[in-house]
Amino acid sequence: MRIAATALGTTLALAGPVSLAQAAPLDNEPLAAFRAAAPSNAAAPAAWAAGTRAYLVITTPGDTTAVRNAVAANGGSVFASYDAIGVIVAHSTATGFAATMRTVPGVQKAGATRTSDVPADAYNPALPSNPAQSAAPTTEPVRSDMTQIKADQAWAVNPGSASVKVGILDTGVDDQHQDLAPNFNAADSVSCAYGKADTRAGAWRDVDQHGTHVAGTVAAAKNGKGAIGVAPGVKISSVRIAEPGSTLFFPENTICGLVWSGDHGFKVTNNSYYTDPWQFNCPNNLDQAAILEGVGRAQAYAEGKGSLQVAAAGNSNVDLANKTTDSSSPNDSTPVTRTITNDCLDIPAELPGVVTVAANGTSGTSKASFSNFGRDVIEVSAPGESVYSTVPGGKYSSLSGTSMASPHVAGVAALLASANPAYTPADIRAKLGEHATDLACPSDARCTGTTAKNGFFGEGRVDALKAVGGSTPPPGKYFESLTDVTISDNTTVESAITVSGVTGNAPATLKVGVDVKHTYIGDLKVDLVAPDGSVYTVHNRTGSGTDNIVQTYTVNASSEVANGVWKLRVNDNASADTGKIDAWNLTF
Repeated sequence: MRIAATALGTTLALAGPVSLAQAAPLDNEPLAAFRAAAPSNAAAPAAWAAGTRAYLVITTPGDTTAVRNAVAANGGSVFASYDAIGVIVAHSTATGFAATMRTVPGVQKAGATRTSDVPADAYNPALPSNPAQSAAPTTEPVRSDMTQIKADQAWAVNPGSASVKVGILDTGVDDQHQDLAPNFNAADSVSCAYGKADTRAGAWRDVDQHGTHVAGTVAAAKNGKGAIGVAPGVKISSVRIAEPGSTLFFPENTICGLVWSGDHGFKVTNNSYYTDPWQFNCPNNLDQAAILEGVGRAQAYAEGKGSLQVAAAGNSNVDLANKTTDSSSPNDSTPVTRTITNDCLDIPAELPGVVTVAANGTSGTSKASFSNFGRDVIEVSAPGESVYSTVPGGKYSSLSGTSMASPHVAGVAALLASANPAYTPADIRAKLGEHATDLACPSDARCTGTTAKNGFFGEGRVDALKAVGGSTPPPGKYFESLTDVTISDNTTVESAITVSGVTGNAPATLKVGVDVKHTYIGDLKVDLVAPDGSVYTVHNRTGSGTDNIVQTYTVNASSEVANGVWKLRVNDNASADTGKIDAWNLTF
């Protein structure tokens, strides 16, 4: 998988374009045939050899004994077998292995899953590191991405049920992180790297940072530390499908992860990647046809077991409804430029039943500049720029990408499942669109469709409050200061707002809108000062080198008399970076 996720100004090859909800071509078995039973894993070969490649061998679901025997008889070995869906993961050093297997009776498709050798690590996988944890933050501000989708209001109605399990199919998750540990479900976590379940303790841990960031957006605990996820009451499980070193998500890994998700009762999974090494798999290529078949069967199996897959649309700013070329594949060797059509699918997100997510910009009403789009391709949108969340070692970071938008939707889907335990994957998928906030096309000819449904935003930006059956309360009285106040190095400044005409005390959900233009916001401490001098800290030197604080915070100021002079106090604690309070506001 390879699309860009931006971390504090640095581009990381992390998230993955996934898109287009369109049926993958299948062999002569209907998808309904792949909706029962459980996978069986065969023993790995005794030793790795140079030149070992991985293959999918597709047969009729059920008893795969005859085809597994044929694999061994034709120069291969069975690495894993998913009999419930008729998919065998085979290894071989023979260059003609796939062609030979296609001639075997009972084999419907066979193809290589990569254009590079299987790493030796596949035969004796090393456990990912367990990073030392940083000290926990002392604040937990509500961020603009959460207010845009009304997650902050949803928490008061239903923060999510601990009986709802969400699978994070990604680079792994740091289960020791103080914001993830309370909600982490180790019993259902696993590594599926190389295509076979590794259930050793810690095998699920992050080999990058991408998966930990995604996990925090879904379900970081509401515990007063650092960040809050969309559904802070649900449980998350890590299904690591990225391989160490390359951080690639090969087809056999994806198949293992999807089957595991179905068998372990995940109501929702998040898939912020595409299945490597081909960004688009074309059915007229025999290898890629086998990939389409195998991953398609695994997705149908998971959905049949009650699991909804949510996936990112990709970061190439291209129209997924009108594909023409692919110049990035295969990404495990030397990419070539090839002509493609809409028959060539980006999986798993182009498979039927998968929710495809575009990214909104920081305003919440625009398309993020990088986000892919497409009429009747994008289903919903969510915040995807400068999303603040957890990263390994007890730390936090801001990343951008449709990989960051997708977990917002997975979190809302988890809230829907929490509020409506009987909902099927199809029910949840339908409600995501039904509850979404309509967003009109901007003045951009590439965006076609109606306000209710268009190529940039699908059915609109997801709404967490509606997902839990809540409604938006009427707006309170609004007060604003637009006076600029310069913030010099190592100084403390204040900006005042006089509140009048409000009866009684301030609310428990006082909204504090902050617009501070300042480089390196890790220098800053920001406090709300009540008329009686009480101090409420909303930002305390987090964010490191990120520029600007543009957020709405929720403060429980119910003990404060509303009327009087309120102040926003900003303390700069270092030299070399300056800025200003551009504006701030209070909503009672």
